[in-house]
Amino acid sequence: MTYAVAFRLERGLVFAADTRTNAGVDNIAQYKKLQLWRQPGDRVFVLLSAGNLAATQAVVSLINEHLSQETDEEVTTLFTAPNMYRAARVVGDAVREARSIDGAALEASKLGFNTNFIFGGQIKGERPRLFQIYPEGNFIEATDDTPFFQIGEHKYGKPILDRVARSDMRLGQAAKLMLLSFDSTLRSNLSVGMPIDIVIYERDTFDVTREKRISADDEYFRNLSNAWSDALRQAFAKIEEFDV
Repeated sequence: MTYAVAFRLERGLVFAADTRTNAGVDNIAQYKKLQLWRQPGDRVFVLLSAGNLAATQAVVSLINEHLSQETDEEVTTLFTAPNMYRAARVVGDAVREARSIDGAALEASKLGFNTNFIFGGQIKGERPRLFQIYPEGNFIEATDDTPFFQIGEHKYGKPILDRVARSDMRLGQAAKLMLLSFDSTLRSNLSVGMPIDIVIYERDTFDVTREKRISADDEYFRNLSNAWSDALRQAFAKIEEFDV
């Protein structure tokens, strides 16, 4: 399992995903679940994945394969899509193509075609946009009312996002909130693990200059986790006790 989350803000986009994958308690490994494509000055895309690793890797491979076929005018790729909606359709079509190849075998093994994606970015002429893409290849778009998406093991990290997330947050604030959401998830679910890959995209820059892998010994994350634990204990102590 994994945990991934992304924000669509007025100032840009923030993405993060863990790297743990496992096939049982004694078979744990790390794989990057954050993919980045860019044409500086024109467009930037980020894709987060969760679910069956072989299936999600197949989708990414198909997207890259289509990029190598740009001379075919009948094939729309991430680099030829005229807008973010059409770019999201490219990802959705790749999900359907992978499902047509492997879906029946996965269903027969009772694993199912378990893939979920968060896809976002910006194409020149549009504002940044963010989509959640389902195993069927269809998708929904983030709005000002719901400025974030989560996939994977998201339930432990969702409450703080529901209480705090706003579309007018600064990018650094959103990254801090996102990491607190990861901290809650890491404490409660062993199927999510570090390191965490994080990308911060500033609106209208059409490039990514803020990208980091946060390991277990990262000083900022350790201090963040300790400060949040202390703040929660202090807030709890200040609330009046229950008395029947």
